[in-house]
Amino acid sequence: MRVQARLFTLPGIGNKIRTLTLNTNGIPIQANIMPSLCRDCLTTFEGPDRCPACRRPRVVSHPELFDLTIAHMDCDAFFASVEKRDNPELADKPVIVGGGKRGVVSTACYLARIKGVRSAMPMFKALQLCPEAVVVKPRGDAYSAASKAIRAMMDELTPVVEPLSLDEAFMDLSGTKRLHGAPPAVMLARLVKRMKDELGLTGSIGLSHNKFLAKVASDLEKPRGFSVIGRAETVEFLRPRPVGLIWGIGPAAQESLEKAGIRTFDDLHRWEKRDLEDRFGGTGTRLWHLARGEDARRVSANAPVKGISNETTFHEDTSDPDILDGHIWRMAEKVSGRAKAKDKAGRIVTLKLKRANHKLITRRHSLHYPTQVADTIYRTARALFDQVEAGQSYRLLGVGLSDLSPACEADREGDLLDPGAAKRAEAERATDRIRARFGTDAIMKGRALR
Repeated sequence: MRVQARLFTLPGIGNKIRTLTLNTNGIPIQANIMPSLCRDCLTTFEGPDRCPACRRPRVVSHPELFDLTIAHMDCDAFFASVEKRDNPELADKPVIVGGGKRGVVSTACYLARIKGVRSAMPMFKALQLCPEAVVVKPRGDAYSAASKAIRAMMDELTPVVEPLSLDEAFMDLSGTKRLHGAPPAVMLARLVKRMKDELGLTGSIGLSHNKFLAKVASDLEKPRGFSVIGRAETVEFLRPRPVGLIWGIGPAAQESLEKAGIRTFDDLHRWEKRDLEDRFGGTGTRLWHLARGEDARRVSANAPVKGISNETTFHEDTSDPDILDGHIWRMAEKVSGRAKAKDKAGRIVTLKLKRANHKLITRRHSLHYPTQVADTIYRTARALFDQVEAGQSYRLLGVGLSDLSPACEADREGDLLDPGAAKRAEAERATDRIRARFGTDAIMKGRALR
């Protein structure tokens, strides 16, 4: 007969703590080591307890802690955190990064999120929920600089870094224990500690055995989280959770799944693979594997950039042409900024719209030459928007740039149909130089405030 396991310090092994299972006579019949890591001083030890070195409670413990190698790092409220770092007066205030009263929220700090403020929410709605918030206009150059500094730190850990955006990336740390003399978990804790100490920014870590689970884990304890999902617990961990955890499953996909009676991973488990494939096609195959925590995708460090895009889902459907035009401009600026940061230009501009009834509309236009100029991207996307039926309400809008080439090939030719294009492109480059020197707010276009 066995009794419930108890934790205590065994004589002769200092601070090493083991989980013991005792028989009816109180004699240990097995001992399970629980690997643990202090996230403050990086001490490794055995047992889910306070750190034996610094006595602090910020400890992560897991049976597979030192065996897992796939990680996802996600910065905490990145834009807002950069603003608070650069302006200490904002430290204890709710901060919203976004446009004017008719604009939308780009990012909100956690103090504002507590009040219900969310990304892509109309600014007027955000200020109704959190009237005391300080609204800060986005500073793309500052965010790009911070992102590059974090990326340099990740590159020191492993050559296999797959960035997803300015503030998040996957990492494959297989083999880094031999390189750095410490398990991946320790190196990840060191990374976020360096981010805090050297850059004044925080991030959350998800550690697991594949990309899907690593990304799920990084969202479990934000901000400043460090969560682990091991192989042994994968299926039981997922079973009660909503299928909305799956990356790419948006409101329309969730509605389709709910019609099939699928709300949780446990519901997915009750479906045969062939039945899911018959109902959902290739997505059904993916769902069957993810329901079991299976994800064969590799972390790819040097995957070619196929396209650059930005999109937002509105908190409320809108048909207001001024608001939609403002969104198209802001997205064109973001796509342009990312293209410039990656030294890329694109020849195909894409506009993506989703109506209130979830019908997706996609329009593309091929330019005569590659571009990275926001004005060109905006004018092309705006022309595409003018081609769709007027007066419709939309829940999602996106702008993209594809068919990419090196930036040296960008905007070489003049536009015979638009003689002013060259002057506007040069004005934009001059604006970029001024912003780089004096800050993003040094020059703003009126349409950015819509």
